[in-house]
Amino acid sequence: MQFGLFQFDPATGTLLREGQPVRLQQQPARVLAMLAARAGEVVTRDELRQEIWGRETFVDFERGLNFCIAHIRSALGDSAASPRYIETVPRRGYRFIAPVSPGADVPPAVPPEPAGAPVTRSRSWLYALAALAVLAAIGVGLTTVLRSRGASPAVPLAVALFDNETGETSYDDVARGMTDAIVVRLAAPELVGRLNVVGNAPILRTARTFRDVKAIGDALGVQYVVLGQVKKDRERVRLIAHLIRVSDQGHVWAKTFDRQDVSLAVQSELAEEIARSVISKLTAI
Repeated sequence: MQFGLFQFDPATGTLLREGQPVRLQQQPARVLAMLAARAGEVVTRDELRQEIWGRETFVDFERGLNFCIAHIRSALGDSAASPRYIETVPRRGYRFIAPVSPGADVPPAVPPEPAGAPVTRSRSWLYALAALAVLAAIGVGLTTVLRSRGASPAVPLAVALFDNETGETSYDDVARGMTDAIVVRLAAPELVGRLNVVGNAPILRTARTFRDVKAIGDALGVQYVVLGQVKKDRERVRLIAHLIRVSDQGHVWAKTFDRQDVSLAVQSELAEEIARSVISKLTAI
């Protein structure tokens, strides 16, 4: 389908702006597909919850949907105050207000060739096909692993609010945004049954000074907790993520990320990497 400068394939979640790929996570892509398919209609928050999240997903739906809408607006260059694509209908839901046409099929995004590189068109297609084959193999491998572990109980996991340690209240939104993005990624449909994610219990909102990982585990019945910190100096913003085992409060994984800015796109990138590491650690247990 096509709207404005964008082409969008609901089946794959591929979004292009004037032929160039635009990063869009899986969950926001599904929300965009539902809204665009019903362009001009109000899609209620409850309809989105049932269609995208389902009734059995252990996730804070309100924060997850808010993150998805913010992510879509960032990808489309849209805003809630002056919407061109997604209009908020107070106390009801959202409406896709741009005209939507079927459009041409969205081609797979292939990285551009370096200028002057002696690569023929046929070789470019071979590279593209090889890349698709690798992606398909990865997908089959992941599916096989998940199915082979299908009988295992879901791992209960909590995501605590990232701590803003910058001393600047403007970074409160960054801390919340990172937390929301990680919850959304860990609660993706393909992980339901592997992870039970808790992301909005009051105990997860306590400041780090008073946070007791053992108390979180006892209160929520989780085995692992994701924690994070936001720091900064004059030049960079630093995010530190931790995966803690509740039983002995030991670190299962931790990593530091330094970035020049923490825009929504950067938050999405970091959330994806953090979630991927957490998933890797927990599905290997």
